[in-house]
Amino acid sequence: MKVATPYGAFELKRVYQKNLGLAVILAGLVHILLIGSFLLFSHIQAQKPVAKRVIRIKSIAELGAPPSLSQAQARQVAVAAPAAAAPPSVGIPEAVPDEQFKETVTLATQAELGVLQNPTIATEGTGGEQLIIEIPEEEYFPTADEFVPYEEAPVPIKWVKPSYPELAKKAGVEGMVWVQALLDKRGKVRDAKCIKVGSVNPDIFCETAVEAAMLNEYKPAISNKEPVAVWVQYKVEFTLK
Repeated sequence: MKVATPYGAFELKRVYQKNLGLAVILAGLVHILLIGSFLLFSHIQAQKPVAKRVIRIKSIAELGAPPSLSQAQARQVAVAAPAAAAPPSVGIPEAVPDEQFKETVTLATQAELGVLQNPTIATEGTGGEQLIIEIPEEEYFPTADEFVPYEEAPVPIKWVKPSYPELAKKAGVEGMVWVQALLDKRGKVRDAKCIKVGSVNPDIFCETAVEAAMLNEYKPAISNKEPVAVWVQYKVEFTLK
C-alpha cells in the first residue's frame, strides 16, 4: 500500500522561514559591506595630504625691506576720553616699610641670550603654504667693516708662508702688505684681500700673500659657545735676509 507524502501549509511555512532567514542574513552582509566601504573611503580622503603652495626664499633681498621710519604714519582717529569714573574702593595698594619690600629682578641666562641672537626661523607657513629658506651661506657672512663680537678669537692651525715673487727677488725689492681674510664657521678662508700696502711695488707682494692666505686654516671664533664667521687682519713681510 503506497503512503502519501505529507505536503501542505506546514511544509510551506517551514521553507518560508528558512528562505526568510537566509534573506535577512544576506541583506545584513550587503549593508555591512556598503557601510564599511563608505567609512574606509572617508578615512582615506581625510588622510590624503592637502597640496601646499611652496614659497622659496633664495636671497636676503627677497625677504623684503623693513618699513622706512620716514614713511607717513596713518592718521589716527580721534577718540573721546572716557568719562571720569569713581575711584576704586577695593584693590588699592598700601604702603609698607622699606625693610618689608623685596625687589625681584629676573636676569636672562646665556641660553636665553643665545636664542635672542640666533632666532629660529619657522619654515612652515600658514594657510596651506610651505616656506623654504634657500639663502646661500655666503649671504650670511659679515662685511669687511662689520663688527662681530666673540669670546674666543680665531687661532691659526695651518699657516702657509707666501712665496717670494721671483721678479722682486731678482730686483732686490723688499716690502710689506696687510692681508684681510674672511673665515667661515668652520675656520676655512672664504675670501682674502690686501687692505694696506707698504712697499715699492705692492701688486707683486699682494698677489702671493692672498694666494697663501686662501690656503690657511683656523680654529673658528666662538660667540655664545657657537662658531661665528669673522674677518681677520695680519701683516706679511717680505725680506731677502
